Amino acid sequence: MYKAAIFDMDGTILNTIGDITDSLNYALGKLGYKDDFTDELVTEFVGSGINIEIKRCIAYQKGLSKEDLILVGTENDPADKLVSDEEIERVKEVLEPYYAKHCNDKTGPYDGILELLSKLRELGIVTVVVSNKPDAAVQTLSEEVFTGLFDLSVGEQPGIRRKPAPDMTDHVLEKLGLKPEEAVYIGDSEIDIETGENAGMDCILVAWGFRGEKFLREHGAGIIVREPSEILGYFREKS
Repeated sequence: MYKAAIFDMDGTILNTIGDITDSLNYALGKLGYKDDFTDELVTEFVGSGINIEIKRCIAYQKGLSKEDLILVGTENDPADKLVSDEEIERVKEVLEPYYAKHCNDKTGPYDGILELLSKLRELGIVTVVVSNKPDAAVQTLSEEVFTGLFDLSVGEQPGIRRKPAPDMTDHVLEKLGLKPEEAVYIGDSEIDIETGENAGMDCILVAWGFRGEKFLREHGAGIIVREPSEILGYFREKS
């Protein structure tokens, strides 16, 4: 029986890309980098935490192909020779506080998400956010957009490895007193596919997010839904 729904945030429950793009362009421009990236391109940078987002962006400016962006942050990282840790930290120092103030300017929930969360809670399902976004932004968005709809929200923070490592989901399950088989992880990217596998949890992928259905299928997604209401069916089946 499923007792908890654990959601990714960016591209899964919230369309955050406008504010991410604006904040990234602001920080890059302040430091003399190219600062006219589009929302469409920035979706290729996000998903693995703020450091990897910045690293992908700078590496792309320095000639890394779009196809190789997915490898940034992995064991065979092609950006290691292109981008220094010092560069990442300089951009992060400007980006992080700016985004914290502007994370809810253009952001909003996907159609049907608020209704889905309300119905899950009516079924007695615990609802949780686990995101690689900075924790301050996760808390702000959870409180301002989803008031009263999440029992727990966790963003990237020191001492807990980010997804796809299972540490964040393990932390949540421990706090809730649940086993992995009692929860479902719901996301929109290859990082979320890996997170579900590493955490030993069933995983649902959404087709409306930043990666798209074709990409998800190519990266081993099992269950893919096209409407938030479809998610509810999996919980009703297990109730």
